[in-house]
Amino acid sequence: MTFAISDIKGSIVALVTPMNEDGSIDWEDLDALVEWHINEGTAAIVPVGTTGESATVAIPEHCEIVKRVVQAAAGRVPIFAGTGANATSEAIELTVAAKAAGADACLLVTPYYNKPTQEGLFRHYEAIAAAVDIPQILYNVPGRTACDMLPETVRRLAAIQQVVAIKEATGDVARTLEILELCGPDMIVYSGDDATACDLMLAGARGTISVTANVVPAKMAAMCAAAVAGDADKARTLNKPLMALHEDLFLESNPIPVKWALQEMGKIKKGIRLPLTELSAEFHEPLRAAMRQAGVLN
Repeated sequence: MTFAISDIKGSIVALVTPMNEDGSIDWEDLDALVEWHINEGTAAIVPVGTTGESATVAIPEHCEIVKRVVQAAAGRVPIFAGTGANATSEAIELTVAAKAAGADACLLVTPYYNKPTQEGLFRHYEAIAAAVDIPQILYNVPGRTACDMLPETVRRLAAIQQVVAIKEATGDVARTLEILELCGPDMIVYSGDDATACDLMLAGARGTISVTANVVPAKMAAMCAAAVAGDADKARTLNKPLMALHEDLFLESNPIPVKWALQEMGKIKKGIRLPLTELSAEFHEPLRAAMRQAGVLN
């Protein structure tokens, strides 16, 4: 099945990469997570983003994860493959591989660490779009990358045919409203911040690329459907019991807390790659409390 990105709205999961205790990828658990998300109503799946530990998987593993998720989904939901890198050539390599694997779109984080200028950001995405004919989703998360893509640069990029959407993860509602106003129908906006996602969708964002959806996919799908439909009362009522989870899944660096939560639920094994480590003991009970409030644990 071929998906039009303009039709993809609601809860999009930023999928964890399940690992065994030795750090090797657990392919069976990965398949099972994809099946669970499809059954729970997740609108699309994003493998190998920040939450999928893209920073510590090797390029061959990265490409194989995308291929495996595409195969497991079997055309039932769209796959937005994480293919960003701080070298434009590497981002192109990963994007070429994702297209070959059958991904429906690629999510490309702003180049991290090397701090490009706004012109450098424009040329980076322009080069990827010229090299690979696949829908491209920009990803702005300056708290991670030390690189902030400004709304005016987003507006410039919106004129490129392959650049169809942005994951805006600043958590700044005013910033998102500015992008919506500048770009209009030329740019789909997805939230990248769970704590403000409900408000952003009510303000015009098309959905959210979510960490929380890893833990409560059906509840996130229901909340997002209400928010995208403009039903503010219903969306906020559904979001209220999830707010502690939105916050506490960031008690330590993502994906440390979300992988621990999924271990508690029996969905994945105790595997995470250095330099990330298992969730500190002091945060276990607060996160359990948030999971109970969200209806995940008794």
